[in-house]
Amino acid sequence: MSRVAVIGAGIVGACVGWELTRRGAQVVFIDAGRPGEGVTNWSFSWVNASNKTARRSYFALNVAGMAAHRDLARTIGPDSWWHPSGHLRWADDQAGLLENARVLAEWGYRVELLTGADVRRRLEPALAIADDVPVLCYPDEAWVHGHRLVGRLVDEAVALGAERRFGTAVRDIGTGSDGSVRTVVLSDASRLDVDCVVNAAGPDASQIAGLVGRELPMRDEPGVVTRLSCAGVPVRRAMHAPHVEIRPDGNSLVVLHSREVDARIGAGDDASQLARRLQDLARDVIPELGDATIAAARIAHRPIPADKYPSVGALPSAPGYFEAVSHSGITLGPVLGRLLATEILNGNRADLLADFRPERFRGQERAG
Repeated sequence: MSRVAVIGAGIVGACVGWELTRRGAQVVFIDAGRPGEGVTNWSFSWVNASNKTARRSYFALNVAGMAAHRDLARTIGPDSWWHPSGHLRWADDQAGLLENARVLAEWGYRVELLTGADVRRRLEPALAIADDVPVLCYPDEAWVHGHRLVGRLVDEAVALGAERRFGTAVRDIGTGSDGSVRTVVLSDASRLDVDCVVNAAGPDASQIAGLVGRELPMRDEPGVVTRLSCAGVPVRRAMHAPHVEIRPDGNSLVVLHSREVDARIGAGDDASQLARRLQDLARDVIPELGDATIAAARIAHRPIPADKYPSVGALPSAPGYFEAVSHSGITLGPVLGRLLATEILNGNRADLLADFRPERFRGQERAG
């Protein structure tokens, strides 16, 4: 029976650890913080493939991620984490919006063309949107309460025998004479004997990779997310307006994000100032949000490999070391968990991951 250290208990690590445990592996979850409280809890948490058309293989992986979420909801129950309510998008660049819809329809992805009047009448009556504005509706998309899902998966894995080492960081990964992974050393000075490790450490993935002599190139793309507290949540589904992204979050909360506001990070504004900017943008879309209270805001660093695509699977130069590092972890977590668990336990390398293998970063391993 394999003993696997899963480093990082965000959405990707939780999915990998849950899949491994239910297939009989001995899993140890390791995280310096608490499960799901890092980037997972501070992302827009939108399950989609409509924004993933730059590469057909990446689109296919995200479509598989959407299907894996539906399977997961059937397996563990949707509870309060799964919200398959669809997604709306409209944009200043209407020609680009409609061209993207055409491509998606050709690829077999469900998309409906509505007008602002249709949306207000049928879906989102609180929107301030002109009657004739074209709006795309993606009925198969969803949003996820990431923190709740991670907690559910970790708890189920622990009930099946997985171990938890939270509040302690990884300080070293020991290897044998052949370079294979043998041990994990934690900040509390404990040492774990393992057969392999999964690097699902999110923003810290490059640091963990360095412990096995690998340089994992990562992008520096922080993002700010804020939560508004509303007496009555005026939005029913995730949506992308021209300058801001809005979705419900349960418990009388609304989540906001904007790439335009992200661009202001580092220009002198703190998280609270950026949150106020987000609320201003959201008010233009849903006037009721102007009366909401800013409940929380945080700047989080996204785990994005240098070429913007996932790095998932075994690293040939370090036997027993596997990566699970990706942006869009909410969409991809369940499918990456399934595929990586199969690779770890059976050695089967999925075709879906062919373009996203760690070894594509050639020249990024250094002598140990």
